[in-house]
Amino acid sequence: MELSQLTAISPIDGRYRKQVQQLDEYFSEFALIKYRVIVEIDYFVFLADKKFFKLPAKAKAFLLDLKENFSEADAQTIKEIEATTNHDVKAVEYFLKIQLDKANCSELKEWIHFGLTSQDINNTAIPLSWKNSMEFDYLPALINLMQHIQDLAISWKNIPLLARTHGQPASPTKLGKEFMVFVERIHNQVALFLNIPYAAKFGGATGNFNAHHIAFPKRNWVELGNEFVEDRLGLQRMQFTTQIEHYDYFAAHFDNLKRINNILIDMSRDIWTYISMDYFKQKTKKGEVGSSAMPHKVNPIDFENAEGNLGMANALLEHLSAKLPVSRLQRDLTDSTVLRNIGTPVAHMTIAIKSIEKGLGKLVLNEAKLKSDLENNWAVVAEAIQTILRRENYPNPYEALKDLTRGNNSIDKKSIHAFISKLKVSAAVKAELKKITPHNYTGIHPKY
Repeated sequence: MELSQLTAISPIDGRYRKQVQQLDEYFSEFALIKYRVIVEIDYFVFLADKKFFKLPAKAKAFLLDLKENFSEADAQTIKEIEATTNHDVKAVEYFLKIQLDKANCSELKEWIHFGLTSQDINNTAIPLSWKNSMEFDYLPALINLMQHIQDLAISWKNIPLLARTHGQPASPTKLGKEFMVFVERIHNQVALFLNIPYAAKFGGATGNFNAHHIAFPKRNWVELGNEFVEDRLGLQRMQFTTQIEHYDYFAAHFDNLKRINNILIDMSRDIWTYISMDYFKQKTKKGEVGSSAMPHKVNPIDFENAEGNLGMANALLEHLSAKLPVSRLQRDLTDSTVLRNIGTPVAHMTIAIKSIEKGLGKLVLNEAKLKSDLENNWAVVAEAIQTILRRENYPNPYEALKDLTRGNNSIDKKSIHAFISKLKVSAAVKAELKKITPHNYTGIHPKY
């Protein structure tokens, strides 16, 4: 069968292709080839700028145009060269040498890939594509989601909500504040993520600039390597490496993303539960069905879809963060095939974020249900009453409220007020206690 959304093995390239197709700019085979070409051309131009050779202005413009307008046809040409070389990075080198022939600079061909090993290209090209994917796609999507959650929190900031700890009724809260919990958690993890460098390796076959140094021993290749990677590519060059980058910062990114995913899973499950408790209704769409057998159903499928995709992402991120930093001696090849899969968890995360956005957009607050649950759980004001009685130095207030409320399903406003009326406290304290309800006993929190 020809590859299509119907025949693709992975749902990322099949069922969900429309939702993640923008990621092919960073994680496809085309993208990997393109970023390799970018690094090779930038390095070639860098050497020229550092006076290793003279690059004619027209040839430089030709190469920079090739870099900016690299096409699928160019990538296909490189794949055809690879069919002979059986080496993907060498195919890029040969392709660029052909381009120098076209630019009438054949005498400069051996400066392409000068002194480098394949991993000097891969361990700059892949971190660069990863950096761009995070900064241009994933982080903006996550921050937009965070803002959406905050907007809902603001609109619901004054809505009382019966809290539940251990699944049991607990001190009331505000619905908006509970959503702000997730805003703060996501914000904190984004701040941590932004502090993790995008690391690269660039230093020759085993990280020591052996070939560079033997050819030009008077040039400071460490400084040149740092300048190229950091100033030209915008990455951070690791100073002591084997043939490959350590991947420790990569692992830190993956672990950070796992934490973000866990926060989103936590939120998805909470909203799913609120829907099951009828705190939220969901907007319906004409023509949609919720069950093949039960016509009444409106299922919280967006949050379920998100949870499933976030779980898939975490499983992959766990392997990536555990495997990549481990390599035998100066390098084995296991990192190569694994690195080709870093876009897969990003795709699952992208699907999840879009699902959560869609699910949030369907929520309709059922304020009557929230109010009825609060009204049916007057026992939750026991904490407030016993705390004020402690302030008044009333004997054993906790125990008194425990005897009244624990396991008693018939507690209501009337029974609470009857209890208060019998207390041996001042009339002012009794009036204070009777003002407390499950609807107003919601505490305080920072402004937002």
